[in-house]
Amino acid sequence: MDTQNVYTIGFSGKSAEQFFSLLGQHNVQRVLDVRLWNRSQLAGFTKARDLQFFLRTILDADYVHLPILAPTKELLDGYKKKQVSWADYELAYVKILAERNAQAMLAPELFTDACLLCSEATAQQCHRRLGAEYLQSKWGIFNQLNIIHL
Repeated sequence: MDTQNVYTIGFSGKSAEQFFSLLGQHNVQRVLDVRLWNRSQLAGFTKARDLQFFLRTILDADYVHLPILAPTKELLDGYKKKQVSWADYELAYVKILAERNAQAMLAPELFTDACLLCSEATAQQCHRRLGAEYLQSKWGIFNQLNIIHL
């Protein structure tokens, strides 16, 4: 399989206009929601049902919730409460993905022109980056992912 672009984006700090404009500029065809909670009132315009409608209406794009790439509640809570360092979070999250056998449970084709969504403003300390890098490493040379953070 040829190299394919996969994008990541966080909605925090972005207006709906900025968010949908970025997705449109990069011709994103599918948003892969990797959040543990996708129905929170804090999610604003990215609540699951609303986001699915907006993506379809504004960009003619699909929405898929992928909880297999979400962290566990325990890990996320530990990190938010500063009981888990970022370095430990990274190790624990990758271990979770391995235990879930995420690379075998997901089809690489799902990621073509797709964008992983989470809440963090940047990908530097976000599991969406870790998930994309994990899949990139596991799928090897036949299924290359070119990861672009929006």
